[in-house]
Amino acid sequence: MITPPPDPNLAALRLELARLRAGRGWSYDELAEHSGLSRRTPIEIEQGRTVGTLATWHAIAHAFELPLGDLTARLCDDHTPSGT
Repeated sequence: MITPPPDPNLAALRLELARLRAGRGWSYDELAEHSGLSRRTPIEIEQGRTVGTLATWHAIAHAFELPLGDLTARLCDDHTPSGT
């Protein structure tokens, strides 16, 4: 029997975004400027109103000069990814 993967830890990902933004001292406007996203997008993500698209997270990762995988690794904070 195949076991489905656990749910992603979206709360941890939202908190990581907030932590990174605060660490740089960036406002939502500054993150928007660095990422090319609208100001509303990171607000909606941090407040849990939206998950964001892969393209959105890609832009956010580039804004913070991080590989996308480093940023999205938070999705597995409460479990171990299969195969590891």
